[in-house]
Amino acid sequence: MNYLAHSFLSNNQPGLIVGNFIADHIHGNHFENFPPEIIEGVKLHRRIDTFTDSHLKFQESKRLFYNGFEKYSGILIDIYFDHLLAANFHNYSQLNLEDYCKSTYDVYNKHTEFLPQSSAGFLEYVLKNNVYFAYSSIDGIERVLYHLSQRINHGVWLNESVDIFKKNEERLKENFDLFFKDAIKMFL
Repeated sequence: MNYLAHSFLSNNQPGLIVGNFIADHIHGNHFENFPPEIIEGVKLHRRIDTFTDSHLKFQESKRLFYNGFEKYSGILIDIYFDHLLAANFHNYSQLNLEDYCKSTYDVYNKHTEFLPQSSAGFLEYVLKNNVYFAYSSIDGIERVLYHLSQRINHGVWLNESVDIFKKNEERLKENFDLFFKDAIKMFL
């Protein structure tokens, strides 16, 4: 799962939200500069990633992108699953997506002293582009994938996977619904 789902599975706890946000930018167990609740968020992020990678519906969804995007299929499903969460947020939360994004961004902004430099830079991008809300539209996902392709600079244009997503959208939505119900049972 990507950033929106990770924040959602943090159960509205600020330390978990921040730890989940910075986890990909923390290598090993170098937690010396973080309070316990943020450390727990980093560990939660890692448990969520392990759960995600081993879930049958996630693995099945990845295979849909093997033609042309196999090496990046996990990243694509992380982002497309965030799209499906954002587009159907009302099914999972009493808050609307716009209010949820604002409250989550507020948590990040109140804890900037704990953000590694790379997380702080990414937060600027998230805020400037309202990325979590952008996930709710296919145009927003296409922009996010285009920007990601520029950042990783491997000559693969991940935004070109949108046609595969559209062709398989119903199946991916069914997979996501089953997957996310399991994730909610496991982490909330």
